[in-house]
Amino acid sequence: MQDIIVIGGGPAGGSAALFAAKSGKSTLVLDNDHGLTKRAWLANHYGASDISGPDMLTIGREQAEKFGAVFKQDKAVLIESGSSSVTVKTESGDSYEAQHVIVATGLALDAAEQSGLKLKPGTEPRVKTVIDTDDKGRTSAERVWAAGTAAGVSMHTIITAGDGAKVAINVISELNGERYVDHDVYKG
Repeated sequence: MQDIIVIGGGPAGGSAALFAAKSGKSTLVLDNDHGLTKRAWLANHYGASDISGPDMLTIGREQAEKFGAVFKQDKAVLIESGSSSVTVKTESGDSYEAQHVIVATGLALDAAEQSGLKLKPGTEPRVKTVIDTDDKGRTSAERVWAAGTAAGVSMHTIITAGDGAKVAINVISELNGERYVDHDVYKG
């Protein structure tokens, strides 16, 4: 069993995976490799000069893998929440279990809908429906969280990445039983 499964490997999911793995939590990312970021050109990321979406995703994945996150290409189709764990079933027929799941699937809400997560109208242009969450990212299902565009956050990659980090910090804090903080200190 994993500590955290992240569904989606875009900016929100990748950032969540980075924080989760860096905190020492066993982290599995299920990504179907169909995200919109693959078509993006990013000229508005603070601290990063113009970069293609594919390059940003590659760098983000490498960062998360450096801390132990495992990425598997597969599509989540069902999320089953229990009192002590969550099971994610995939299109390939595999099944994975974790203490918590973070849904970061961008515009793709098929698994959320199929799993009965509470949805609400989106507020962003072209985003009709999102997963209903509280301010920490919790959904209507126990141990299931949502981040990024799937949770109603602006589609800008820098914003969804930040939201993925925020939700991961909240999940890690719940797992630890105390507020988790991740700060690295420059020694230059």
